[in-house]
Amino acid sequence: MKLKGNEIRGGNVIEYNGRLWRVAKIHIVQMGNWRSYLQAELRDIRDGTKVNERFGSGDVVEKVQLEEKEYQFLFQDGSDYTFMDNETFEQITLNEEAIGEPHVFLQENMTVTIQSYEGQPLSVALPGTVTMTITEADPVVKGQTASSSYKPAKLENGVRILVPPHIGAGTRVVVNTADSSYVERAKD
Repeated sequence: MKLKGNEIRGGNVIEYNGRLWRVAKIHIVQMGNWRSYLQAELRDIRDGTKVNERFGSGDVVEKVQLEEKEYQFLFQDGSDYTFMDNETFEQITLNEEAIGEPHVFLQENMTVTIQSYEGQPLSVALPGTVTMTITEADPVVKGQTASSSYKPAKLENGVRILVPPHIGAGTRVVVNTADSSYVERAKD
């Protein structure tokens, strides 16, 4: 599918200069009487390198259609993660680099979406939020609750996040997998 330069959006996967790129960020630049252009931050899907490119409305790129399929996370072996296709029960193994930073939030039996191109897995999309237990939390400082402040805490997977003062060790919380931020106290 062909895209004009001004139709490119964040999250698109495009073929540009013979490589596959995911559009990380876009910024439309308009300067007075000059023609506007789209400044895009592109990340190579295979090796993770980043480049910034300018696209005018006359530029044409190819939008790549990725196959998306749900898999179940089974187990971790070192830096390798094994997933099972929910329909065919085939297993695939991906390394930590293919999954990216959110790999720390993978939990056994979690359902994820794996995007692939021509049969080769490219990326793993985790659910937007996960529920985890706080193992360590700093004590509340007197007067700290008067303003909207947060304190450091450590999750069961070792990730440090900021939580409200009323959250203590042993509390289950909902965490955003994209940016490792506190969402709310778990309702279970």
